[in-house]
Amino acid sequence: MTAYNVVRFRVKSGEEQAFLDKEKELARKMGGLRKLALVKTGERNFCLVGEWNRMDDIVKARAEMIASLDQVRGMLENLGAGLGVTDPVSGEAAFEKAY
Repeated sequence: MTAYNVVRFRVKSGEEQAFLDKEKELARKMGGLRKLALVKTGERNFCLVGEWNRMDDIVKARAEMIASLDQVRGMLENLGAGLGVTDPVSGEAAFEKAY
């Protein structure tokens, strides 16, 4: 079943272009990854969305995803509420419909 991971970020002031450049450089095919999108959700706010073949593929890629995050971590603001610099979630699709 298709699985997704979603990670919310807030980029430090003045770091947005460097962050975008680095994310484009880091974006690469990982086993089971179908599609990757970086969505700008507001001023300096972004959400990374990955579409995967199955949940096991996300689990197998976690170390590689964390290594990528480590390369941009210094560009990110703490989100507060005990979250740190990311707010990640992942899981299997409960419903999907293509149009």
